[in-house]
Amino acid sequence: MLSESGTMKIPVRRLDPDIELPVHAHPGDGGVDLRSAATVALAPGERALVPTGLAIAIPEGHAGLVTPRSGLAIDRGVTVVNGPGLVDAGYRGELRVGLINLGDEPYTVERGQRIAQLVIVPAASQEWVETAELPPSPRGEGGFGSTGSH
Repeated sequence: MLSESGTMKIPVRRLDPDIELPVHAHPGDGGVDLRSAATVALAPGERALVPTGLAIAIPEGHAGLVTPRSGLAIDRGVTVVNGPGLVDAGYRGELRVGLINLGDEPYTVERGQRIAQLVIVPAASQEWVETAELPPSPRGEGGFGSTGSH
């Protein structure tokens, strides 16, 4: 769904009435902040699935990528464990963020704290077709390190 200005409208349902709706911090930002709907203590190395108190309807042909907040990751070592996490267009349940504490100190995520970012991206519909050979490309089978050293 697009607004008159061409902005994509994302239907959102507040499961927790006190949680702020996602907004872009600055015009033109790619992601919106997701906030924690619970206080969660994370010991070093510990993982937790943190609720956001929100459910959304991503438009068909798109997906949501849940990415780490750079400040939280760099300053505290707390990041998205499966980053980026994927939210499919058909999912209607509560958005939850898998966080891990990679730091050396315990960290407590406070209720209402910004914990991750959500970026909505186009997602092409796919049909997988088995073939005996793949079409050639300039890269070929070059994998890790195939472009040379640093």
